Amino acid sequence: MSSKGVDTWRFINTGPCSAAYNMALDEAIANAVRKGDVPPTLRLYEWDVPSISIGCFQKISDIHIDYCIQKHIPIVRRPTGGRAVLHNHELTYSFSAKTTNGLFSEGLLDSYKKISHAFSLAFTKIGLLPQLNLMRKTQHSKSPICFQSTSYGEITINNKKIIGSAQKRWSDGLLQQGSLPGIIDKYEMMKVFILDSDNIGKDSFAGLKEILPGLTHDELKNTIRISFEETFDIHFISSTPSQGESAIAEELEVQKYLSPRWNFQRPEVDRQKRFSVQ
Repeated sequence: MSSKGVDTWRFINTGPCSAAYNMALDEAIANAVRKGDVPPTLRLYEWDVPSISIGCFQKISDIHIDYCIQKHIPIVRRPTGGRAVLHNHELTYSFSAKTTNGLFSEGLLDSYKKISHAFSLAFTKIGLLPQLNLMRKTQHSKSPICFQSTSYGEITINNKKIIGSAQKRWSDGLLQQGSLPGIIDKYEMMKVFILDSDNIGKDSFAGLKEILPGLTHDELKNTIRISFEETFDIHFISSTPSQGESAIAEELEVQKYLSPRWNFQRPEVDRQKRFSVQ
């Protein structure tokens, strides 16, 4: 707590990292938050090269593996659920918090809605008119792509999805990850996901830079930070991962997120732990 009685959370801006390290660091931060070693943490980051992330329980057959190998596109399986994302020209976020009490203790949909309100405020601040989907019935397509399905708590602009998120919950904490594309390369998506132009969904999603060409990453990051502070009545402290988090992230990167067994074999579904609204 600060001297004024306002909760203090962490804000981490790591910039571009590899696909495997991005996932490893998100998990390491979530573990530290769950243990109570650090406060709730919002991390913003990018990808050092175009990369694919697939949902924790997604089939690897949804991805054209040979094409990705040929084009040196890393594939990593996320700890969160949902569907595949081609990460390129985007800003990605992760948010970790405890769920044993407080703001995020009321379940998956409630916490998802609260986080979505913060992003909705951010989009409003940069001049957009976001629509927040609070219908429990999700609008799913059969596509393997995250951005062709709109679920509870997700945000659209003129009926185009502009942010895709998924959440993993433990008994004592949550990790939510999300993608905010700037520019969407639909031609590359067709190659990566083995789709044709008829089912790529010309009008179902859009990149923020396509809507606001002058928007910079720095402007977007700062607006997201301010919007979280206003939404949750908290104060962010700019930080970096702790030594412990960095060490655990390096272990997870090698042992898990660079492992073909993790990335290419779908985990056993534990319905008690499978949470996603992506």
